[in-house]
Formats: sequence, structure tokens, C-alpha cells
Amino acid sequence: MQYRTLVMYMEIGCFVACLCGWILVCSTLPTEYWTFSEVGSIVLTTSNYYSNLWMDCISDTTGVSDCKYYPSLLALPVFLHVCRALAIVSVILGFWAAVLAFIGMKCTKIGGSELANARVTFAASVTYLASGFSGLIVYSWWGDKVRSEFVDPNFRAQKFELGAAVFIGWGGTCVIIAAASVMAYFSGREVFYRNGGKKRKPRSYATARTRTYMIPGSSGRPRILAPSSRRTPGLTPMPPLFSSRYSLPSQKTRSVRTVPPPTMDSFV
Repeated sequence: MQYRTLVMYMEIGCFVACLCGWILVCSTLPTEYWTFSEVGSIVLTTSNYYSNLWMDCISDTTGVSDCKYYPSLLALPVFLHVCRALAIVSVILGFWAAVLAFIGMKCTKIGGSELANARVTFAASVTYLASGFSGLIVYSWWGDKVRSEFVDPNFRAQKFELGAAVFIGWGGTCVIIAAASVMAYFSGREVFYRNGGKKRKPRSYATARTRTYMIPGSSGRPRILAPSSRRTPGLTPMPPLFSSRYSLPSQKTRSVRTVPPPTMDSFV
């Protein structure tokens, strides 16, 4: 299996996991059971109190239930305002992260080139991470507040316990963070490796001082000569194999001097 195919399957799996986690987070917002408390008033009647970010509810064993929204927005504590804001931010970021992931995945081929797709996918994974951590802060802060009030002996008001919505939110945010981390690893590795991961081969002094020339009309291998060779007119120099910025400005084009074959007259 090729590496591109493996990355494509990993992106699809991470996108599906993040989408499922985002759906779980969205399902907790309209759920009333963030906190609940059971109070037995008489033998045959038991009252259940439960609440969430938006309302307080009460029900009994007869089947009668009643929910009431918080009457004043400005009278709410800062804790509830922050939890509302972070929950909404988590949902919005998860939506835009899904859009970016759908554009940048390799299977859709919408983003353009491979590098552009990798960048868009990396942005989607970062957005998913921000969404997951925003939701994790909400559910963790809510759970810690309920726990601290329940175990506090000096707390005289009605004590509540953790509801099902908090556990569903924890599971959804953990799935989002885990899948987005895997997606960020693969897409970020491709982005940063292509930008600056390839290292150039170091050039030596001998390579910078060496030039290659070829005699016109010859089919043999090119000759590599040192700078001390003499100049011969009529020869065409070949370009260097490696361009170096360390070459001396005083260097000039050098060529090969042809030596005629020895004859009988040279021995007389």
C-alpha cells in the first residue's frame, strides 16, 4: 500500500471519528440531565430535580414534569455564562472544521495540489482540537463544580449529582481530540516536510573548484581538470555540475590543450 493511500484512509477515519464526537457534543446541549437530584418527600411520591445550561426541571413518579427557563440573563452567575459561551464555540468550531476537512482531504480532490490539501487538512485538525478542548473545559468545569458542592459539608443548599449529558460530552470531546491529533500529525508531517524537511547535500571545496570541459566533436567522457591547466583557444567549456557561491572571482575559463601524437621526426 502506498503512503498516499494510507494517509487518505487515515484522514477518512479521523474525519468520521471527529464528526461522531461533534454530534455527541451537540446532543448534550438540549439534554436536561446535566445534573439531577432525587428527593423523597413522602412514601409514594418522589421528586426528581434536574437542570442544564438553560433551564431547571422537576418531575415526580406520577408522570408530571415541569421545566422553567432561567428568568434573568444578567442575574446568572459568571460560571454559567462561560459554560454557555464555550459550549457554543465548541459547536461552531466543530462545524467549520468539518467543512475544512471535507475540502482538504485527499479523497475529495477539491483543495487543489497535494500541498494545498495538506495545509487545509492541517488547519481543519487544529480547528477540531480547539473545538474539543473548548468542550472539554465546559464538561470538566461543570463536573468539578458539582463534585465540590456535593462533598462540601458546609454547602446547605440542595446537592446534585452528575448527569448523563456530562459523561456523553466527555466521551465526545475525547474522541474529537484523539482523532484530530492523528490527523494533525499526518497532515503536518507532509506540510513541514515538504517546506523544510529536505536537506541539501553539503558542497565541498574540491567540488566548487572543479570544472568540467569537453572537446568539440569528441564522444568520450568529459575531463575534469584542476584550475592549474593552461588555456587553449577554440575549446568550448561545459557548465559546472554544481553552482557554488564560494567560487573565487578571479577564476577564469580554462580548457584542455591537445597534444599531437608522437611521430618518427620527434625522435631524430
